[in-house]
Amino acid sequence: MKRHYLATLPLMALLMGAPPSRAEAPIESGLEARVAANVQQLLITNHCQRCYLVGADLSQTHLIGADLRGADIRGADLSWSNLEGADITGASLTHANLTGAFLTNASLVNANLDHGNFAQAQLYYVDVTGASMENLNLAQATVVGTPISIGGGTVPAEPGNHLPIFVPDEAHPLVPPQNLWLVPHPHTPDILDVPTHIIPHA
Repeated sequence: MKRHYLATLPLMALLMGAPPSRAEAPIESGLEARVAANVQQLLITNHCQRCYLVGADLSQTHLIGADLRGADIRGADLSWSNLEGADITGASLTHANLTGAFLTNASLVNANLDHGNFAQAQLYYVDVTGASMENLNLAQATVVGTPISIGGGTVPAEPGNHLPIFVPDEAHPLVPPQNLWLVPHPHTPDILDVPTHIIPHA
């Protein structure tokens, strides 16, 4: 009996000091791989319906007409990205960073935009029907034909609230982000209702 007891000691030591098995690996690594795969899919195909993109880095990307319906984009970085005509219907963008993003004619119908950062973003005729818009940051944002406000809801900010929202007339020039690092699809200005004088000519 004594020999048997002593023989089990090395086995117990190994078990106690053994590294975690693959099944015990951090869940975060699996989620990061999932996000990376979905980002690659989006950048290659411009389509990622109901994709898991939580915390994804999509800054300075060219995503004209991207299909992101129902996607989970919470906390993602979309700063200075071009989302002209993108369909983001029903997506969750809580705490997402859209600083300087270009959202002309994009659809944010029924999207969750709570706590989103739209500072310096350009929001021209964005459809926000049914969207949740609590505690938005719209500092220095350019808003045209888009019923959006910093306090949520679909009414303009009340006078005296000192909100840094700039609402120019329709002739105000559009300025898409420059030096984007990826262009998955060619520019298609014919699907956008933008002033002709800003469309480059060959």
